[in-house]
Parts: sequence; C-alpha cells; structure tokens
Amino acid sequence: MATVEDVLESLTQNQASKYKSIEVQKDIEPQIDPGNLLIVDQNPLELKKLRADKEGYLKSQARDDAQLLFNNIWNLPTERVEEAICVKLPDPTTILPREKPIPKVKTVTRWEQYAQLKGIQRRKKGRMVWDEELKEWRPRWGYKRANDETRDWVIEVPGNADPNEDQFEKRLKAKKERVAKNELQRLRNIARATKSKVPGVGLTPTEKPSKDEVGLALHVAKTSTASLGKFTDKLPKEKEAKRVGKKRKFDPAIGDFKKEKEQQLNIINIMENKKPKLDITKQGR
Repeated sequence: MATVEDVLESLTQNQASKYKSIEVQKDIEPQIDPGNLLIVDQNPLELKKLRADKEGYLKSQARDDAQLLFNNIWNLPTERVEEAICVKLPDPTTILPREKPIPKVKTVTRWEQYAQLKGIQRRKKGRMVWDEELKEWRPRWGYKRANDETRDWVIEVPGNADPNEDQFEKRLKAKKERVAKNELQRLRNIARATKSKVPGVGLTPTEKPSKDEVGLALHVAKTSTASLGKFTDKLPKEKEAKRVGKKRKFDPAIGDFKKEKEQQLNIINIMENKKPKLDITKQGR
C-alpha cells in the first residue's frame, strides 16, 4: 500500500516532467538589458535538433532566454502598488534608434502666461450639455450641438438697431469675424514662438505696418472698383500714387525697317551656327 510520502513524490515528479526548471544553463552567458527588456543570446544553434524539429527547438530556445530575462528582473528591487508587485527597471544600457525625432518643448502662449501669473487653473469642460429647448443631452460643439443658433427661424430686432438690418446676416458676419480674429491670434502665437513676424498681405492688420504696406493697402482699396479707381475721390493733400508693378513694353508694329532687318539676320545666323559638328576622322560602328 502506497504511503503519503510516495504519493507526494509521484506528484512532484509528474509536475517536474510537465514544467521545466527555472534554472537555465548556457555555455555563453547572454547579454541582458532589463531597462529595455532585452536579451541577446550569442550561443550557436544545434543544427541536428534544428533540422529534426525546427519549430519546437526555436520555441525551447526562446523559452530559456525568456526565463533568464525574468530571473534577472526578479532580482531587482520590488514594491507593492495597489495589491500588485512591481519592479523598478534600471536605465537601459542598449541605445536604440528613435522612429521619430524628439518632440520640441511647446512654447507658452500669452494667455497661458497670464493664467500662470494670475493663478488661473484650466477646468476641463464636459462634452455633453443639456439643451433646454429640446430637453435632452447634446454635444457642446459640432454637429447637432446644444443651443444651436442656426435653428432660430426668427430673431428679435433690438430696440436700438436698424429695423431694416438683416439680423441673420449680422450674426453670420460676427461669427466670421470671431473666426478670423482667432486665426490671426493663432498665427501671432506661432510667430512669437518662432521669433518671426506675421506677414501683412493686402489689408491684413499688422502690429506696426510700414509705409510701403500702408501705400499698398491704399492702392488695392482704390483700384478695387469697376473703373479701377479712375473715378475714386482723392483725400485732401493726397499725393499721386506711384505705379505698382512692372509694365510690359512692346515694339511698335511699324517701326525702324533697318533695325528689324538686323534682328532677322541675327536670327538666321544663330540658326546656321547651331549645326552639329561632324568629326570625319572617326569611323562609325
């Protein structure tokens, strides 16, 4: 009759045959970098075992290398974080190339500088808000947003406003101005970060427009009429505007026949001088 010790010994042998040992022996000690979770095994492969069972042999080698890596990791200092045992990895020793360049430090905008100075903390707004008109939760921005002004089919005219003024067009114009102002401020933030100036084109406002920019803006405003500024009233003490751009010059249809003859002869001489030069001393193959 089998005793308890015999039963336990047989169970231990069965488990030992099912699971491999955590102790792995290698002829050449692999290079282990726990900071990158990397192991480099330089031991040569056994060709007989590889040809007999390629997949099984490679899995066995991968299992042994992984076991060595885990053995090295569990030798590092550990700590418990929320009922989980964590290991603090050291700095990596193997230098690996990055896929992308290191991101640059984001520059602080004027509003962020003001918020830091005044101690204003940014509070994250929720995406969904309550729409009092429809009595349901809707997105704060975008399609089917809450409190959408475009759903208004009638707008009350203020008491001090022109009764003939289109309030819908006024609201749309105000929105376009807000968008343009935000875009200009965004460009100024980028220019301030890169230490450059926002280019002024046409009537685009700049911080300190130069004399040439003001003159160009005035010329564009005057010549934007149907008559190209011919009937535009001048300002008092306004000087005559200089011509902007280059004017093309064309030769007259009927002019100096002697000059025209010389031009035609020059063209013929150029065409004759462009004949290919043949080397008669060389024999073609």
